[in-house]
Amino acid sequence: MNNATQTNRNPEQARRWRLILGRYADDSLDAAAHCRGTDADLEQALGYLYDREYTARGHSIRSGRGGSGPSALTAVEWLNRTRKLFPSSVFERLQTQAIERYGLTELVADPATAASLEPSPALGAAMLSIRGRLGADMEAGVRTVITRVVEEIVARLRTSFTQSLLGRRDRFRRSVQPLAANFDWRRTIAANLRHWDPATRRLGIEHVRFHSRVKRRLPWDVILCVDQSGSMADSVLHAAVCASILAGLPGVNVKLILFDTSVVDMSHLAGDPVTVLLTAQLGGGTNIAGAMAFCEKLVTRPSRTVLTLISDFEEGGSVSQLLSVVTRLREAGVTLLGLAALDESATPVYDARVGGMLADRGMAVAALTPEHFADWLGEVIR
Repeated sequence: MNNATQTNRNPEQARRWRLILGRYADDSLDAAAHCRGTDADLEQALGYLYDREYTARGHSIRSGRGGSGPSALTAVEWLNRTRKLFPSSVFERLQTQAIERYGLTELVADPATAASLEPSPALGAAMLSIRGRLGADMEAGVRTVITRVVEEIVARLRTSFTQSLLGRRDRFRRSVQPLAANFDWRRTIAANLRHWDPATRRLGIEHVRFHSRVKRRLPWDVILCVDQSGSMADSVLHAAVCASILAGLPGVNVKLILFDTSVVDMSHLAGDPVTVLLTAQLGGGTNIAGAMAFCEKLVTRPSRTVLTLISDFEEGGSVSQLLSVVTRLREAGVTLLGLAALDESATPVYDARVGGMLADRGMAVAALTPEHFADWLGEVIR
């Protein structure tokens, strides 16, 4: 059976192919697709964005059906229409690609339009990546977007850091607070053994037990050493937010260091993540050894210091010098954490060879989301 016959027998398949191919679809797909009323709007919205891929490669644009081409829309009209046509998760991806990949910077030229964008980490990372290419007239819109993205991330992460760092679980005291972080699975099983059903091999849960939490022995010094090379936009965004949350916790002294081939001490702005992000200069090379040597000079209480290196570990400087610094810090009693970069789908992206060498020198290396980093940091601070 040929493809034409298959699409004729499956109108929905034909419809999807027509939307994928857009203005380049064969005319026979129109008859087979039995198009829905909104398909013309979908095609125009997708074409407005993705036809730019063809023009960037030097291809001419074939006239759209019904004479409605990309020029019929403005960037703001496209944004408003796309928001209505697609689910929120798809819309977030489209708006991020529109700004980062296809240069629709008109969307942030007006603060009101910028405020209508859906805040997400991906959008924030996109803004950081292109900020250096934007004019001064877009500064207000960029600040609006970054502020809303930061507020969204803070709201999501604050509870995790507060619970993880202000108290550790006390396994000998019960708590009535039903928090997932305090769940006591051992006591829960013991309290419900009488509900065990041998026939189904299932345990019915009637009573749930939770750990209590005790106040930590504070203070601690936490140094965040953050790689701001070109591929680290998402990590820089989350690191700035994490630093601001930590800076607001009692008994935690935060140092925030950004680096590429140079080092910038942003500790005085640790509580202001928006300013940190608007000041950060993404791009350039990477000198991790130099940054770690800078952080070494900030250590005054080694046994009560956690130094977290947030990087893709792609060292552009001297690997041997990096390993020497890490060895000295570890021998001095500093707790060393290495947080590997993640891409937008939370997949680790880092130099495993250098990461392995750092681990051999006493740095605990992991690839974690910010929520899990909060738990990890809470475990090492005793």
